[in-house]
Amino acid sequence: MKFIDLFAGAGGLRIPFDELGLESVFSSEIDKFAQKTYYSYFGEIPHGDITEVEPKDIPDHDILLAGFPCQPFSQAGHRKGFADTRGTLFFNIEEILRVKQPQAFLLENVKGLRGHDKGRTFKVISENLSKLGYHFKDEVLRAKDFGLPQNRERVFIVGFKEFEKSFNFQFPTPLNLKTRLGDILEESPDEKYTISDKLWAGHQRRKAQHKTKGNGFGYGMFNEESEYTNTISARYYKDGSEILIEQDGKNPRKLTPYEASQLQGFPEDFIEKARKNGLSDVQLYKQMGNAVPVSVIREIAKNMIKVLNG
Repeated sequence: MKFIDLFAGAGGLRIPFDELGLESVFSSEIDKFAQKTYYSYFGEIPHGDITEVEPKDIPDHDILLAGFPCQPFSQAGHRKGFADTRGTLFFNIEEILRVKQPQAFLLENVKGLRGHDKGRTFKVISENLSKLGYHFKDEVLRAKDFGLPQNRERVFIVGFKEFEKSFNFQFPTPLNLKTRLGDILEESPDEKYTISDKLWAGHQRRKAQHKTKGNGFGYGMFNEESEYTNTISARYYKDGSEILIEQDGKNPRKLTPYEASQLQGFPEDFIEKARKNGLSDVQLYKQMGNAVPVSVIREIAKNMIKVLNG
């Protein structure tokens, strides 16, 4: 079976499908740094802006993968059908599905997609996928339920051309694996990951201000025995506030890029290969913050392939 990888980022959606022996025939990613990371691991440079690629020029494939950005559908409620999504990147996914008619797709997005614009966005997406002849299911899954020490929730949409296959498909259930942050932490991280006195003072000041206002915002502190962390975001490189690691006798530290990759379930050698291709900490943090939890995708992929193989 063949698949394509759209809005590919660092390639987290692709890895489990490669492992299962499927063939990637096309990939697309507009960010030049993510392209370099993708090349460093998969040996291919993704095509750039998907809006500049004609769907008919994309090779035939069985499965479409896409962790697509969620932009507001500005015309929602004023037009019908595909016009509702024209001007958004979801429109490009629709066009490829319409022209290439793959057997199945897997889409990933933030949990908030379901409630975006009071549910209107998800309603438009659902209606348009149905008009293309796809039957699908959606589910919010958490990384910590699949062996990763991170409380990351994402919505997944899995669709099939045939109703029977969509009926037979089931989202994976939690693996009930015990998670412990210490299992992915490096023993002797570089001192540069310890935050400065100024930054640490700022984190503490902001947390105190939030507490005074009666909310729980502010930095998140974790240690080796923590079961899981907060969700890592693309802005992690700025100050690391959502996930700080306790250190005896000194200021806390940020995760290293390697540790960030392990929170997302990437292969052990992934960051090392990216570094050899000149990727900086800042770019690696951004990519891991935007990435999909690979361990979750692995279980979804297994279930999809079982159904497609009958």
